[in-house]
Amino acid sequence: MKWAFLAVIKLYWKVFPENKRRSCLFKETCSHYVYRHTIEQGFFSGVNALKLRLKKCRKGYQLYSGRQGFEMKLADGSIINEEEISPNILNPIHRQVQLIIEQVQITNDFLQTSDTKT
Repeated sequence: MKWAFLAVIKLYWKVFPENKRRSCLFKETCSHYVYRHTIEQGFFSGVNALKLRLKKCRKGYQLYSGRQGFEMKLADGSIINEEEISPNILNPIHRQVQLIIEQVQITNDFLQTSDTKT
């Protein structure tokens, strides 16, 4: 059963290439997570890993700034840290934060220049 389950995952990868799938919340995609668990711990562990990921996935996650970077509260209420969050989600946010920081620096520079002239 283990090898049949792994074959279904490989078929999924071929039929739905990564660039055609919706963006995953996790750095390690769900299919890779389930595949790894199945290889390392067997069929039943793989099925349990699939159930776990399906409970956590989508349906109203919340991304917020935590103690050590961004954190994400998942649909089941669990929280993952920035290292586990997909770059597809974090990169646009990091770009926005960088733009805001640059704007604040420009404003501060302008205000300091204005103060020294008066």
